[in-house]
Amino acid sequence: MREEIMTGLGEECGVFGAYDFDGEDVASYIYYGLFALQHRGQESAGISVTNTSENCKNVMFHKDQGLVDEVFTKKTLRSLKGNLGVGHVRYSTAGGGGIECAQPFVIHYIKGILSMAHNGNLTNGVELKQELATTGAIFQTTTDSEVIAYLIARERLHTLCIEDAVKSATQKLQGAFSLVVSSPAKLIGARDRFGFRPLCIGKKDNTYFLSSETAALDTIGAEFVRDVEPGEIVTITEGVIKSEKFAESTKTARCIFEYIYFARTDSYIDGQSVYSSRVTAGKLLADKFPVEADLVVGVPESGLAAAVGYSQASKIPYGMAFYKNSYVGRTFIKPSQNERTSGVQVKLNVIREVVKGKRIVMVDDSVVRGTTIRNIVKMLKDAGALEVHVRVSSPPFRHPCYYGTDVPSRDNLVAVNHTVEEIRDSINADSLGYLPIEDLDQLCPGLEFCDACFTGNFVGGVASEEEENGCCLTKLV
Repeated sequence: MREEIMTGLGEECGVFGAYDFDGEDVASYIYYGLFALQHRGQESAGISVTNTSENCKNVMFHKDQGLVDEVFTKKTLRSLKGNLGVGHVRYSTAGGGGIECAQPFVIHYIKGILSMAHNGNLTNGVELKQELATTGAIFQTTTDSEVIAYLIARERLHTLCIEDAVKSATQKLQGAFSLVVSSPAKLIGARDRFGFRPLCIGKKDNTYFLSSETAALDTIGAEFVRDVEPGEIVTITEGVIKSEKFAESTKTARCIFEYIYFARTDSYIDGQSVYSSRVTAGKLLADKFPVEADLVVGVPESGLAAAVGYSQASKIPYGMAFYKNSYVGRTFIKPSQNERTSGVQVKLNVIREVVKGKRIVMVDDSVVRGTTIRNIVKMLKDAGALEVHVRVSSPPFRHPCYYGTDVPSRDNLVAVNHTVEEIRDSINADSLGYLPIEDLDQLCPGLEFCDACFTGNFVGGVASEEEENGCCLTKLV
């Protein structure tokens, strides 16, 4: 298990696919799409492409550990020749973090080749893996994503087309998944019946895209077409989008933390602006937990929009109190607590003249263990802040997540065994206020969402004990 310094929860993964029906190479599109999704995973990145005009359709791919611009050079991108491709950025919520776990997975089987990228976490991954292993499947990784790829390949042996194989496979999956799959001549997207993780469709000229977020479509100048619906499979081929439901979604459950933290502030998920959700959270905090102060500040990045909302509602001026080092890359892995604590200041530094002699309202997206926010409060007070009032744009974490978010076990969640006042005292804040659970629905009006990490209401089931214990969940501090 690893320990990392971060100012919020760890992201899950990001997926991106492209199909140019004019036959032009798509690797550069996928590269920039992944670059725009880098916030969703900084552990590894990969791209696979195929040329649909060739009689013998081989897949070319490159993947490695590191950030997108570290994994891919100009030379590497030029070598990836193909007009149909899939890309992935990874953050290991389950299955370890070695190069063997990097995606997309490229599977060679009797029916040909398929590439697949996955965002989410299955709750029945262990059971499916055991079933496949007893029929001869050999696994190279411990990820549930590889299980999905093999399951699709196996189902393809008994179906007429790849989309039917995806449909048959998805009906066996439990938990969270947004998939992007490429066969020799088709680009396929699938989203679980609850819609835990986002997936959308874009178009630019005669090129079609699948992406975890709309912000990645904006980056490459593509037009947003629509979201993939929960329980839907879309097949892009011959310049058209074919849709089929593999499950009727009587209840949906979008991850509320996409709106609070995970997604880019400039993205839209299922028609809801992420920016608006965060501003609304800030306004609700100002209404529920007013305080006399001189300045409202946000912890970059996801706390900034919520801080704007708090400022607007409270009429307290908004200011920028932190400089964030954008060149740090992945957060540091340190062997001792003292070094882990110092790692916070490598990523964030307080602008002293902004906070000195002032009463500060500091808005952040979450409190997990409490260590990181305690360090940030200390930094503000060391810089001369007279008071620091902490406002959190989510409710207290009381349960782990089984759907792709690295919320740790209950034993490590500070809100499980401590009252709000005890947490306030432990982080040395002058006051502390969490967004009330009953106000969550105001962040994304009209949309059903999953709030299991706050309430314990796991609508998509939970992982078996074996799977839960086998997950490589990155520790949060």
